[in-house]
Amino acid sequence: MQNVRAVLRGAVRDRVIATDPSDGVTLPRRRRRGHAMSVPTPPQVGALLAAADDRFTAFIALCAFGGLRLGEAAALQVGDVDFLRRRVVISRQVQRGPGGTAELRAPKHGSERTIVVPDRLLTMTTGHVERHLAAGGSERWLFPTPAGTPPHQNTVGHQWRKATSAAGLAGLRLHDLRHFFASGLIASGCDVVTVQRALGHASATTTLNTYGHLWPDADDRTRAATDALMSAALDDPADSVRTGRR
Repeated sequence: MQNVRAVLRGAVRDRVIATDPSDGVTLPRRRRRGHAMSVPTPPQVGALLAAADDRFTAFIALCAFGGLRLGEAAALQVGDVDFLRRRVVISRQVQRGPGGTAELRAPKHGSERTIVVPDRLLTMTTGHVERHLAAGGSERWLFPTPAGTPPHQNTVGHQWRKATSAAGLAGLRLHDLRHFFASGLIASGCDVVTVQRALGHASATTTLNTYGHLWPDADDRTRAATDALMSAALDDPADSVRTGRR
């Protein structure tokens, strides 16, 4: 709406139209992110990995456990995976171009980054390379189409719908795996800057605006701290021995 209004106001200034037809238009209230966001559970992600086509399993895993966007995972090359340092470099993304072609562009909002990944994810990726990619150089696409090009959103969408249908999770979006990744980092105690860098957000403000509701608030922290104090005071066997209480 902001973009449309900017165009209309520019048209008024240029005397192309007499008035701005968007004046007085009231936008509908947006749902709170906490209510609008769908975060799959670990068992659901496990079911997706088990149900997906073998060629698509590593794609799902990189999105779920690396926080990659669809276009970023589609644009990965073998050389982007540093198996020794256990890192993956995100330096490009695939966008659908004219006529359904795949176009390579810089990642969204300048979110080039290097992500650290666990050994099990590297093992899955290694297995994918060994089973499905012919011998070649580091510039091979990690998830090539039969034509040898990186997949765009329609190709990935087809595989995703097959996987979610087979897992009984129709309606789940592939982008929800990114929410799954972010929620897991937050639940593990990662701070906002760590999550921001892992997701490739332009600023910590973007991360907080998107996932702020997942971080524990002051009440949660106070309750957890008080519970720890009570456990230390009431559940310490050594204390009862020292005081003679039972």
